[in-house]
Order: sequence, then structure tokens, then C-alpha cells
Amino acid sequence: MSESVAGLPTEGRVRFKTERVGTTAKDWVQLLKPRVISLVVFTGAAGMIMAPGHLNLFVAAVSILCICLASGAAGAINMWYDRDIDAVMQRTITRPIPGGRIPPQEALAYGVGLSGLSVCLMWMATNTLAAGILAFSIFFYSVIYTMWLKRSTPQNIVIGGAAGAFPPMIGWAAATGHMAVLPVVMFGIVFFWTPPHFWSLALYACKDYGRAGIPMLPVVKGARHTRWNIFVYTLVLLAVSLVPSVLHLCGWLYTGCAVVLGLGFVACAVRVLREPQDESGISLAGDKAARLSFRFSLAYLFLLFCGMLADHMVMVWRG
Repeated sequence: MSESVAGLPTEGRVRFKTERVGTTAKDWVQLLKPRVISLVVFTGAAGMIMAPGHLNLFVAAVSILCICLASGAAGAINMWYDRDIDAVMQRTITRPIPGGRIPPQEALAYGVGLSGLSVCLMWMATNTLAAGILAFSIFFYSVIYTMWLKRSTPQNIVIGGAAGAFPPMIGWAAATGHMAVLPVVMFGIVFFWTPPHFWSLALYACKDYGRAGIPMLPVVKGARHTRWNIFVYTLVLLAVSLVPSVLHLCGWLYTGCAVVLGLGFVACAVRVLREPQDESGISLAGDKAARLSFRFSLAYLFLLFCGMLADHMVMVWRG
């Protein structure tokens, strides 16, 4: 049996399997988007470590588990809702639902169940604030981004970027029970990092998104417009990344990392902007610059938060 994909351009319509073809543990793990989880958990742990006071190892472990479960739950709900467009995009066509390995209703139950478990466990192990932010982050990604923004506006990534920016705030709240300026700034860093990171991917996956009818920026506004937006947002990100230094929330080690990594990201954005292209901005070099920018952006966020943690350790050691 197969199912027709509705609501898509005629040329993008395919038929994908709905009969079960055999499910493995790997499929259930893939439904959680493990590559996304790793970065989410890391930024959440960073927020927890940066928080003042003694860090209870049991509470920290449970909090990290909850952030991991919540991120995976939101990913599962995302895959359930996006099963139609996943079936027509080359980079997602092998996912468990369009591949017929996990039925949609089971994927939804899986996501909703893990969502409830993660929030309840966070509430029991830590506090209401951490559990509340965790619950809102799941709702934001699953409903506001996935079900509304993603298919309705080319600004989907800009606004939807908030979904992946909550973990530092969750980690801080889990450790302290309150909020402060630094975790909000960490939220801002991840928030402004998301557009240049994802638009770099969207540049070389533009045909895929166009086939699926998703209004990503390069599909709606064109490649040239997207290149300029990547450059502008990278400059904004550089400025935001220096806020902890300006407010004396971090020391010289973090400042040095932020400047070096930020200038490196700007250099990648300049390469994307100046890559050989036709009049509409389509790359004539196989989007090599965009691919490099995307890979660098992953390293950028990881190394920037590592720099922040190292700076924190130095300050603690010095007393």
C-alpha cells in the first residue's frame, strides 16, 4: 500500500510506503534526531555549569536526561508532522516514517509520551521554572515552528530559532531555580547563530525545499538575498557573542575565543557572498562556500561554548 503526498507542487508528488517493513531500535533512535540532540544537550549542560553555586551531580544528570528526552520528543513530533515533505526531499526520504519502518501514529505517541515524561521528570527532580521552560521549548518547536512557521514564512528559521536556543536557560534554571542575564545572553547567541547556520544548508538544499513546497529563504527570495542575510546575521552574531565580555560576565579567555571564532565565521560568510555565481546568486562552484560555512557553524557554536566554560573554570580556579 502507498500513500499520496498532498498539498505539494505536482512535480514534487511521490508515493511512499505506509505498510510496515520492519522496525529496529535504530529507527526509534533516528526518530529522535540524535545529531540535533548532541548540540542541544551540550548547550544545556553549559548553562548548568555556568550557573553559580554547587552543582548537584544527580540533579545535573537527571536534568541532562530530561533535555535529551525533550529534544528527541520534539524531533519525533516534527518527523510525524513533516512525513509528507520528508517523502519528497532527498536528504530526508530515508527517515523511518516515509520509509515505512515506523507508522505515523506510533511516532506521534512516542513523541508525546517522551514529552510528558521529560517535563514531569524535570519538575520532580528540579523546579517549576526549569520544567516550564522545557515544556515551552517542546511546544515552540513542535507547534509554533513545525506546524506553523516552517510552511508559512521564509522567516521560519529566524523566529523558529528560539526553539533550539532554550537549553542554556533550562540548564541554568535547573541548577538555580531562577533566571539571570548570562543564560539569556547564551539564548541570544544560539538564536542569532541559527539563521546563518541553517541558511547555509538551505543554499545547497534549495531544490529539495522547492520540491517540497517549503518557503525557505533561498526558495522565496533567491540565493543572492540569502547570501546577504547570512553575512548580516553573522555580523550580528559576532556582536551578540561579545555581550558577555562587555557586561563583564566572562573574562579574557572567552573574549579571545569569541573574537577569533566570530571573525572566522564572518570570513566564511564573505566567501559565501563572493562565491562565483550567476545573476540570480546560484553558485557556479557547487555551493562549496555554503557547505564550508555550514560545517564551520557547527564547530563555531561548540568551540564558543567550550571557550565560555574554560573561561568559567579559570575564574573559579582563581577564586
